[in-house]
Amino acid sequence: MDIEANGQPDSEEIRRLEAEHRHYSDQLENLLQKPWLSAEEQLEEVRLKKLKLHAKDQLAVRRSHGAYHLA
Repeated sequence: MDIEANGQPDSEEIRRLEAEHRHYSDQLENLLQKPWLSAEEQLEEVRLKKLKLHAKDQLAVRRSHGAYHLA
């Protein structure tokens, strides 16, 4: 993990992860607007949910390390 000179997690990395999470969320929302999903779209739904969760988990890790370094 990148730490800035002030001991904070790299804010650029956090912004990137937030944008990534939003991107997956938007894609998922668009997909779920359909009245029904094909088999391929159902797989894409699962893939997007996993990617979105991974980005969220990475954000939590980066943010918690920042709070830890401030203590």
